[in-house]
Amino acid sequence: MTHSRRSVLRRGAGFAVAGAAASLAGCSDAASGGSGEFDSGYAAFFTLHDWANQVAGDHATFEDPVDVGRLGHGWTPDGNLAADVASTDAFVYLDNSEFSWAQDLAATLEEDYDTVAVIDGLAGVEDDLLDWDHSHEEEGENREEDGHDEEDGHDEEEEENHDESGQYDPHVWVDPVLAADVVDTIAAGLGEADPDNADAYADNADAYAEELDAVDAAFQSIAENAARDVAVMAGHNSFQYLEARYGFRLHSPVGVSPQNEPTQSEIADTIELVNTEGIDAVLYDRFESSTLAESIVENSDATEAIPVTPAGGTTREWNDAGYGYLEQMTEVNVPAFERAFDAQ
Repeated sequence: MTHSRRSVLRRGAGFAVAGAAASLAGCSDAASGGSGEFDSGYAAFFTLHDWANQVAGDHATFEDPVDVGRLGHGWTPDGNLAADVASTDAFVYLDNSEFSWAQDLAATLEEDYDTVAVIDGLAGVEDDLLDWDHSHEEEGENREEDGHDEEDGHDEEEEENHDESGQYDPHVWVDPVLAADVVDTIAAGLGEADPDNADAYADNADAYAEELDAVDAAFQSIAENAARDVAVMAGHNSFQYLEARYGFRLHSPVGVSPQNEPTQSEIADTIELVNTEGIDAVLYDRFESSTLAESIVENSDATEAIPVTPAGGTTREWNDAGYGYLEQMTEVNVPAFERAFDAQ
């Protein structure tokens, strides 16, 4: 991995977010100088927390504000978080509207607390981001059948504002290749904020990238040995970056947006696909209900529902077992995908 020395720190956004700024009032003395030594920070959710600590090694410790069992997107922090983050040395987040609380906090830090290094993990992978509806072909087909022009409401001006609106799938971390890019960005940001330890951060990122290479190889093996090119995800699909990387096809009656709800027709079509393709195992998100997966199994020729993880949070069980991102991918997702694609 080649470590760029480009500046990845975000400074001086030029505006403050009222809610976060209010919670920081009176805390400038504690935050303005941090601890005087670069040794602590916050990361916006489980995966970034794991990666930031892997990169920081012995030089800094990062906290995860999101409770065990919760995901970072759609989460709402309490009123003390902004002050807590402002008293540390770094904040690692994803500049995506699904993490609007983190965007707000980053903006306030940039405006009022410029000693805190604000590191956007998506910096450098913008060209790889996928739209929420990128893989949900059925929706596009339905719009065309209904006589709606896909150009309506999706003109050039909206394309130009795509990055600003943040309407893209944030789950880049499920792709181990893009994960390595995000880890590299974190290392570059920490190195810029703490130059004395920049080489150590780069070395730690390199070592972690080798482990991510093993995850990449495991998914490549699944793609090469799969008995079929389609599996069923009974829930919203957080894995379209894996689909894009390895040529998988995950059929979901829900689609990629967490706001979508399946219709009875979409569920029936999914059951028909299971029977037609001889699919034996139906996947579902461990952080969502298994009801839809179990219903599909009960009403089809499939025999089991298997959990997978979007690796954006952790459970009490996994936390107690010491599972990080790598363990979730290798111990949960790899065997589940092998089973779903009959690539064992």
